[in-house]
This record gives sequence, structure tokens and C-alpha cells, in this order.
Amino acid sequence: MMTIVTHVHLKEGAGREWDAAMRTRLSAAKKRRGWVGGQLLQQSDKPDRQVIVGTWGTRADWEAWHQDPQFAETRRRLDGLESRPAEHWWHEVVLDVRKSVAAPPSASKPAINRASKVKKAKTKSTRRR
Repeated sequence: MMTIVTHVHLKEGAGREWDAAMRTRLSAAKKRRGWVGGQLLQQSDKPDRQVIVGTWGTRADWEAWHQDPQFAETRRRLDGLESRPAEHWWHEVVLDVRKSVAAPPSASKPAINRASKVKKAKTKSTRRR
């Protein structure tokens, strides 16, 4: 796995538009081969500075993503919002430890055990006799 860390400096007042374009970009990237995950980070004391952390299976997967029309579309949206060229650093992932995220209880349906349902139905019908 490879992680790319990108530091971006935004023009004054460009934060909302930049954030929206990056949300679109990351949403589209999730569908790409090799995508592992990503984060958008903002320095708490400097809202004009953003950091993008993207993790991919391989650097080739990331490079292929840059040929995608959806990537080009968000690049056009981002043009003019940054005050200087972004800086990139590549890192090979040595260890990736994350807490797994469980689905919220309302979103997940309990598994149905057919054998258990049949057994309960038979028990009820036997009691009626």
C-alpha cells in the first residue's frame, strides 16, 4: 500500500468551494480500483491550509485515477482556488491499524435463523393439540 500526503494552501474565501470539490473527488475515488481510504484535514489554527491523505493499493492505481474524467472535472473546479502549487509526499505503508466501524443498529437487520423459526412454529402448533 502507498499513501500520498498533499499539502494545499487555499486562496482567501475559497474553503467552502474547495471542500465541496474534494468531497466529490473522494466520493468518486472510492469507486476506483486500488482505493483504500482518504482523509481531508484542516489545520485548526490556519483554515487556509488543507492536507489530503490518500491511501491506494499501488501508486499505479493512483496514477490511473488521474486519467479518469471525474478526476479531471474536479481538477477544473479546484483550479484557481489554491494560492500556490500543492506539495506531495509519498509514503509506503508499513503498518495500517484502524478501528473497524460497525453499522448503526437501525441500519443493520438481525440475521434470521430459519431453523429457529421452524422450531418455534412446531412448538406452538404442538402446544395447541
